[in-house]
Amino acid sequence: MHKAIRSLIACAGLLAGAAALHAQATLKVVVVDMAKVYDTHYKTEEANAKFNDAAQRAQEQLDQINKQIQSAADEYKSLVEQTKSPMANDQAKAKAGEDAQKKMEDIQRLQNEAQNFRVNTQRSLQQRAKNHRDLIMDEIMKVVNDMARAKGATLVLDKSGPSILGIPVVLYSDASYDITDDVVKEVNKDRPAPAAPAAAPATTAPAATNNAGGFTVPNVTPPAKKG
Repeated sequence: MHKAIRSLIACAGLLAGAAALHAQATLKVVVVDMAKVYDTHYKTEEANAKFNDAAQRAQEQLDQINKQIQSAADEYKSLVEQTKSPMANDQAKAKAGEDAQKKMEDIQRLQNEAQNFRVNTQRSLQQRAKNHRDLIMDEIMKVVNDMARAKGATLVLDKSGPSILGIPVVLYSDASYDITDDVVKEVNKDRPAPAAPAAAPATTAPAATNNAGGFTVPNVTPPAKKG
């Protein structure tokens, strides 16, 4: 009886070992650098160009408000000086004081307008960037999954980001298992042909900065990877 039980246990062990070996034999892993694919996707480049343009236009509007603030500040300073002028009578000084108070209210209104414009525009640009990023990442994920299935992979690892310990998630991978370049090629297969270069103007203005005066252009970059 005991011999029969021992035989059954041995057979069960052999079956478990065979199953483990079979599972190990069918496991196929591929790796992909999602950050590289994202950064080199032509739609990412297009989106970043659009956000740079939108941020530049917003900056120009903010600059106009700042000029109004500066002009109002100069007028306020002049009115205050009039209230102290020994050449002005009491009535003129009182009128200058009233005008100075109104001008200060205009300055405060413009400052609030500038602050609200800056905050709302930055929030809008960031939301647009997130929406574009999510759409592009969904497209990339579909390509990665389709390619992995076509290659018979059972597991895909992203090697682009560090773990919670600050070390790469994938410490080593054979280059033959890396599908990054194939994915980059696939997502860019529909890249539009570059437009013909326009004739150079007689004079060129200096390039404007993207973040002068407080605006930061929200590049359409993938979110930081969590460990």
